[in-house]
Amino acid sequence: MRKIIILLCAFFWVNSSPGTNFRFRELTKKTGNEGTVAAVKSQDPKSEVILLSSLKMDEALCSERPQINRSFGGRPITIGSQKYETGIGTHARSVLWVNLQGGSKWFTAMVGIDDEVVPTIVRNELRSAFRKGYDEYLRANGHVIFQIYGDGKLLWKSPVMRAGMPAQKVDVDLSGVQTMVMVVSSAGDAVDFDHADWADAMFIVTGAKPQPIAPPREAPYILTPKASSKPQINGAGVFGVRPGSPFLFTIAATGERPMKFDARNLPQGLRLDPVSGQITGSLKNKGEWIVSIMAANSLGNCARRLKISCNNTLSLTPPMGWNSWNVFGGNVKESHVRAAADAMVKSGLINHGWNFINIDDCWQIKHSSKDTMLSGQPRDANGMINTNKKFPDMKSLCDYIHSKGLKAGIYSSPGLYTCQGHTGSFQYEEKDAQRYAEWGFDYLKYDWCYMQYSTKDVSLYEQRIPWAAMSRALAKTKRDIIFSLSETLDVWPWATEIGANSWRTTGDITGLWSSIDEIGFNQNGREVVAGPGHWNDCDMFVVGKMNGGKSSTRLTPNEQYTHITLWSLLASPMLIGCDMTQLDDFTLNLLTNDEVIAVNQDPLGIQAHRISKDENVEVWAKKMEDGTFAVGLFNRGEYESRVTVNLNDLHLAGKQTVRDLWRQKDMGIFADSFTASVARHGAMMIRLKPNGK
Repeated sequence: MRKIIILLCAFFWVNSSPGTNFRFRELTKKTGNEGTVAAVKSQDPKSEVILLSSLKMDEALCSERPQINRSFGGRPITIGSQKYETGIGTHARSVLWVNLQGGSKWFTAMVGIDDEVVPTIVRNELRSAFRKGYDEYLRANGHVIFQIYGDGKLLWKSPVMRAGMPAQKVDVDLSGVQTMVMVVSSAGDAVDFDHADWADAMFIVTGAKPQPIAPPREAPYILTPKASSKPQINGAGVFGVRPGSPFLFTIAATGERPMKFDARNLPQGLRLDPVSGQITGSLKNKGEWIVSIMAANSLGNCARRLKISCNNTLSLTPPMGWNSWNVFGGNVKESHVRAAADAMVKSGLINHGWNFINIDDCWQIKHSSKDTMLSGQPRDANGMINTNKKFPDMKSLCDYIHSKGLKAGIYSSPGLYTCQGHTGSFQYEEKDAQRYAEWGFDYLKYDWCYMQYSTKDVSLYEQRIPWAAMSRALAKTKRDIIFSLSETLDVWPWATEIGANSWRTTGDITGLWSSIDEIGFNQNGREVVAGPGHWNDCDMFVVGKMNGGKSSTRLTPNEQYTHITLWSLLASPMLIGCDMTQLDDFTLNLLTNDEVIAVNQDPLGIQAHRISKDENVEVWAKKMEDGTFAVGLFNRGEYESRVTVNLNDLHLAGKQTVRDLWRQKDMGIFADSFTASVARHGAMMIRLKPNGK
């Protein structure tokens, strides 16, 4: 008993002693982090301060490299009108892994949204483009949460930080911690203006200095079993065409070749090639037909329903194909496009429903170029657009693509020039649409560049004019050309009204996790405008070999599974952006899971929405045509986490069979909920159907 009393007295004495812990606590309470530094040094005079801004930021995961001693926008760091000399400016979502090497005792900082986001700072710069409601727009954005993890445990978390709020002080004891992870995440659906500062950020070190490190990266792993040698028909089960337009539909089927195709109840005007599986021809009248398509080889046969809808609605399922930009950029040429068409067939991607071969920017004459391959007269005497010498015969190229059972896409801009300075369609919309139809194109990506609105007020009416002009021009042609808008303004609320089939809802995608994270998880709420014939476009895939085929994507395998899972659930157009002549086994496997593709191509056309969110884990779901639900379990965090799907959230009663779509196997029968462990930045994709069905 006496020993216990002595120990208790010692405990209270230590915790009230003015020279030790009491002084430590009082110092750390001071505004700013000077008090924290003084407190730590009072305990260990030999400790030194290492500024976060003095460390290399090469391994930071962010949409752009963090700014050193500057805000993300390049200004002096200022939070709540308080300026800070040191720190880093970044943008949600950003992550930095740091190996403390056993030497860091403490971390301290002042954090918040930089004042450059506050409307009074930026209003003058942007007022000419956005007058009405811009203050409200800015105040509705710029919401972040700062988090610090140590060896997998959450050590500190800020409240939701908004533009104009005073900085929040960070004090984290790092004693015994080996790896620290700094995270800035968006506190809302949008990441616009999430300019986050780690101001006056510093480590107090008594040994080895902290060292930023690369986050964990797992080796590629293949989940999807190899397709059966028996016939299986894949791809879209519905196809839209206009009366009088050329018809091309290739039956997508896996299985051992040779394979024979057949179709019953084909409407008059259409014919099927039994060897290639291509249905061609033209329909004169409006109507709908249910066709039974069949495939057979020496091992068996299969049949599937195809709905043909002849009216004025195209793109009844999201487009699937390839785009030249991410791999070739401005260097694209005809041989690249032909090789892509060959590769789509040779790799077997065509057998899973992939069918568009799209040329991006730089096929036209380039303004003021001295390069003989790019220069020349932008238009002929009749005002018809010319190609540069890299594309000597567009008609022949389109014919080649069509001969493979594929479709061809092209690129332009409503401006005088395209984004890379080539000839645009301004005031030549009808002539360009006519030219595209003559060449045989089936898809137009229309990219906003070199174009200004005629007034300072960007009204909805003003926004629509350039797009509507091209939409009307395409409708006048005798060819079905899918119309895809590429724009950074929010066109999604009204794009359907001017005849667009898809529209970008994001900025340009990059091969970084921060880009996938901020684009994919920023789509909630936009599902109200998505459906057959009109889709929210999350931009191209960044998997496989990029940069002319010289380098691989920077996404980890986990992140690539998340990428494809989320785009499929979101019913986004799926456009491959890599060099298809260099597909490795992992990338090909990633792009050929027919159960995952079927979620994207479901005829009901519903876009998934967020069902639940808890810290870094989320559940998204979409209802399918057959009444089942496709569900994505996502982990946006830095460590493996358990994710739960509550069946009540989907209004499901009774037991459900859970099928893992990536592994293509049933997981069992579950009631009330389903829980799974999901890896860092990973995803699991399941399908729920009532037990016994």
